[in-house]
Amino acid sequence: MIPLLRVIQWLPHLVMTALMIVAMVDMLVGVFLRYVVTWVSATFDLPSIRFFWVEEIGEYALAWLTFIGAAIGIRRGTHFAVHIITDRFSPRVRRGVTVAHYVLLVGFGALLAVYGWQVSELNSQSYSPALDLNLRWLYLSSVVGGVLMVIYSATGAIDACRGRA
Repeated sequence: MIPLLRVIQWLPHLVMTALMIVAMVDMLVGVFLRYVVTWVSATFDLPSIRFFWVEEIGEYALAWLTFIGAAIGIRRGTHFAVHIITDRFSPRVRRGVTVAHYVLLVGFGALLAVYGWQVSELNSQSYSPALDLNLRWLYLSSVVGGVLMVIYSATGAIDACRGRA
């Protein structure tokens, strides 16, 4: 296998794992800050701690998790399918339906990447209020997810044409 394809295959899984850990830790920190630290600061008349950044970290992690996870779902073939209907087709028709399915997903991924890029360009001058991060990073998640969807769908379509899917 080409080394670049190998990286494209395992890197999204690594990023997903890291993002899941970040999201879980972020939620735990948010709950701790909201209920424990707020109670302590109110009880002992201490200055309150601002924790608006917790929401933004969760928002960024969720956006990236969603789009990369959708691409991984395409690669694994775990998205919704109506097998009760397609299993009744002949193998040749089933292969055609599978190829058409992947071609539609290539188009969807391409649209997602193109329009995601446009939205990220439109928001390139905006910054998040708490973390002061450029909002382009939030919207680039759709571009990365769209590109991965195109790559994974195209390989799925090629595999289906060759009779491997």
